[in-house]
Amino acid sequence: MIMNVIFVLALASVLAPIGIYKLSGERRGKECMAVNIVSFFSLMAVGMIYVLGCAVPSLEAPAEEAAAAVGTSIGDGLKYIGAALSTGISGVGGGIAVASAASAAIGAMSENEKIMGKTLIFVALAEGIALYGLVISIMIIGM
Repeated sequence: MIMNVIFVLALASVLAPIGIYKLSGERRGKECMAVNIVSFFSLMAVGMIYVLGCAVPSLEAPAEEAAAAVGTSIGDGLKYIGAALSTGISGVGGGIAVASAASAAIGAMSENEKIMGKTLIFVALAEGIALYGLVISIMIIGM
């Protein structure tokens, strides 16, 4: 029942911004895309947490005994989701930072070639964001 509701909400989160975009005369494209992305991925996250958090009980044992027999728990599933989010979001943020820093560095180097070392430092600092997320995900999985 809950999965059906999540599926309908996910479908509505995709179709509603498209309808708003068409009805507004294609003026509010960026807002509609932002609503679409935020609502769709938040619903997918809630759905994944629900699916990974539910243990499949066997016919002869309660859900706790079934989870103990498999050796996993809800905490283990959420731990891996947290590690994946840490790595993924920091990777995307690092990519955005490197894109803007590298384009600015190339523009600055085209005017003055002597500042290449300084520009490489700024690009490397932007790449560090992704490494921090990877370290945090390793710490989450290791605990």
